[in-house]
Amino acid sequence: MKSLEIFSGAGGLAKGLELAGFQHSAFVEFNKHACASLCENFDAKKVYFGDIKDFDLSALADVDIVAGGPPCQPFSLGGKHKADQDNRDMFPYAIRAIEQLIPKAFVFENVKGLLRESFADYFEYIILRLTYPGFAAKPNADWKEHLSDLRSISQLAYAGTKYDVSFNLINAANYGVPQTRERVVIVGIRADLGVPWSFPAETHSEDRLLWEMYVSGEYWKRHRVPKSERLPITELLQEKVARLKDKYGMFEPEQQPWRTVRDALHGIPEPTTQHGIADHIYHDGARTYPGHTGSDIDWPAKTIKAGGHGVPGGENMIRYPDGSVRYFTVCEAKRIQTFPDNFVIKGAWGEAMRQIGNAVPVLLGETIGRELAGRLRVRGDSVDARLSHRARI
Repeated sequence: MKSLEIFSGAGGLAKGLELAGFQHSAFVEFNKHACASLCENFDAKKVYFGDIKDFDLSALADVDIVAGGPPCQPFSLGGKHKADQDNRDMFPYAIRAIEQLIPKAFVFENVKGLLRESFADYFEYIILRLTYPGFAAKPNADWKEHLSDLRSISQLAYAGTKYDVSFNLINAANYGVPQTRERVVIVGIRADLGVPWSFPAETHSEDRLLWEMYVSGEYWKRHRVPKSERLPITELLQEKVARLKDKYGMFEPEQQPWRTVRDALHGIPEPTTQHGIADHIYHDGARTYPGHTGSDIDWPAKTIKAGGHGVPGGENMIRYPDGSVRYFTVCEAKRIQTFPDNFVIKGAWGEAMRQIGNAVPVLLGETIGRELAGRLRVRGDSVDARLSHRARI
């Protein structure tokens, strides 16, 4: 199946979908450094460097999936919260792609802030526009007037394409990403296909990690961490562990443990040593300050972020049991975002970290992609079987 990647960034979602079996038709990206990364890791001839407003969608044929991460700054909890009033809001152009290409499905990812109460009407508008992409606004109507009409669409004549749209707030750590990263994922499947959708079951849990740390001790044994270097058990952790024992008794939680920074960086030498890894360069100057204390090595990393004005220190630092900190290298940040080690991020350290922070974790993209591909293929196989049966009658 073929996919169009819009707002591609460095290609985290694209790589995930590729691993899930999708073939890329094109990539659309405005940032030159991200385009350089795309060209390095995918077919450079398919990379469009420019504004999506200028991209010729009619040049594409038979696109099955449209996927991407529309710029999140208008909705970010750390941003200016201007939503539809922000000229970086690219959701209208994502909807235009759906309207023109009529793909079988789409996948969009955005920040948790999209669900804040103050954006509720605009988020509802986005979902309804994605549900009924061919329902045009009246001449000179603004989005609020259009929303009112969309809310009443069951009473109006609409014969256009319809999508069954679902969204969920997902913590990537619950799918094996070594990072507590909450993002909104929106999935739509063309209604005429009759394909049901539910988000993949979570595979990893905090409960199992705590169990392996403070009940079985398996985590520390696996990494050969002496007691003197282990994460101290605080009063809060003691309470959690007590509840765990009451909840599970003698049987360990079924899911796999959350993956930690230590898990993710296993096998990578310290950046200060002689190692020969091109993107594993030590950067001095890491400091802690209130609210930015680094990511504990024995816990999933804090959310790797791009930052509005450079690289935020707390989210992009590793914190050791003795309280010392240092910046993640590009190589390490790629591991945190589950990029393959051979995936090349172009640009200097700060720019590379920005791209990594903007990306969808590759493993999360692959997990969503495999679920979607499986459901669409089952539907395709059943349709092919019916057509073949009719041809024999």
